[in-house]
Amino acid sequence: MTEAPVHEDEAHGGGLGTRLNWLRAAVLGANDGVVSTAGLVVGVAGATESRAALLTAGLSGLLAGSMSMAAGEYVSVSSQRDSERAALAQEKRELREQPEAELAELTDLLAARGLSPEVAREAAEQLTARDALRAHARVELGIDPDDLTNPWHAAGASFLAFTVGALLPLLAIVLPPASARLWITVLSVLAALVLTGWWSARLGDAPTGPAILRNVAGGALAMAVTYGAGTLLGAAGV
Repeated sequence: MTEAPVHEDEAHGGGLGTRLNWLRAAVLGANDGVVSTAGLVVGVAGATESRAALLTAGLSGLLAGSMSMAAGEYVSVSSQRDSERAALAQEKRELREQPEAELAELTDLLAARGLSPEVAREAAEQLTARDALRAHARVELGIDPDDLTNPWHAAGASFLAFTVGALLPLLAIVLPPASARLWITVLSVLAALVLTGWWSARLGDAPTGPAILRNVAGGALAMAVTYGAGTLLGAAGV
């Protein structure tokens, strides 16, 4: 990302990194949808066999979770975007008020990346002549002025990812017959957690085994706890 001002191909690498981050966020959002909705509907299934109650609880959890994820992501990314804009405004002001100092700073930053002082100075002059703000934004701040974070995109992606993940346990608990719905839901959820754990590890170049184990163990524990609580409440007639 920080090398984009010097080499065009590195700009493409930065774009790829951004896309991978979005994809990783989508996988994790779907994973949250699976776990939270599964815990909810399995807990309700421990208390009642009513398909209407399960559907109502599952849909409520899906809507509440997806809206909460979208709102949280919107607020978070909006704050990040505000910070990026403030940093760009400050950099623009510094370039206007002290251009020589900013040129020297850009030269030092490029030299710190391995260029000789002479080459760094020449590169800094060329980048400044082409677009000084863009050069400083990318090299100094790590920001692409043409690709600031979009809170609406982030909110929409989070909403969609959570909804897709939540649909699996919801459909698994309401569609099968009462005698099989619990085990079908548990097995479906565990299979989905294996997939999301594997995919998130692959995206982060991390070992897949521990990631899958953590994901499956966390989801299984959530379902076990909520099912136990639902069973106790159902037995107590609550």
